[in-house]
Amino acid sequence: MTYAVDRLHEEVAYVAYNFHWPREEILELDHHERRRWVREIARINTRVNEGG
Repeated sequence: MTYAVDRLHEEVAYVAYNFHWPREEILELDHHERRRWVREIARINTRVNEGG
C-alpha cells in the first residue's frame, strides 16, 4: 500500500510550518510517528484557538 504523495506533502508542510522542522527530518519519520505529530499539532492549535 502506498501513501498518497499529496497527503505526504500536506503532512510535511503542516509539521514544518508549525514546528519549523526541516523537511528532511520530517520525511525520516515513519508514517505513524508523522501522523502522531500531525494530531498533536492539531490539538495544540485547537487549544490555542479556543483560548485554553
